[in-house]
Amino acid sequence: MASPRMLRRMSAPDTAVSIAVSIALGIGLAAAVGFRVFLPLLVASIAAYTGHLHLDANFAWLGTPMAMTMLGVAAVVEVLAYYIPAVDNLLDTVTTPLALVAGTVVSAAVITDLPPLIKWSTAIIAGGGVAAITQGVTTLVRAKSTAFTAGLGNPVVSTVEMVVALVVALLALLAPLAALALVIAICWFTVRLVRKFLRNDRAAKQRAPTTP
Repeated sequence: MASPRMLRRMSAPDTAVSIAVSIALGIGLAAAVGFRVFLPLLVASIAAYTGHLHLDANFAWLGTPMAMTMLGVAAVVEVLAYYIPAVDNLLDTVTTPLALVAGTVVSAAVITDLPPLIKWSTAIIAGGGVAAITQGVTTLVRAKSTAFTAGLGNPVVSTVEMVVALVVALLALLAPLAALALVIAICWFTVRLVRKFLRNDRAAKQRAPTTP
């Protein structure tokens, strides 16, 4: 018969894998929150309520019917509001800090088997950070769309954001490690996009005629 020490050693790799998967899940959901704040939270709430998502005991409220109802209403209002001219740009200002908080919360809700200090540090740095990055790129793209198309292209941007938020959230639930890989790709694309915009802005300023 195996001793308790041997059983602990045997279970250590499983625990490490569980922690890694939960962190990947948290980062995936946080990234989705950056595209739409309430839609990924609604997906997580439904998954928790139906037993497909394990939540930290302190976040059991996320899987309740009340939470699903409130998040459902908030998600519908948020999605529709992004199709209203001028309101979409205003929402970017409001949802930027909200996405950071929501990304931190949803990461902490699904990260398990870690001491509180490490858990919250990971949730704030990884979850909140990734949510801020994805929210930042959506704000930048919408601002460029507003400038170049006078807002006519914004509904297309909003639709793409909504689809990406839903896809990333579902992928995080079904295949957390694949979702993490996708988030890394999104972050890489974000860096390249920002650099391109900055180069274009510098080039435009250099081509602009100087006033005497």
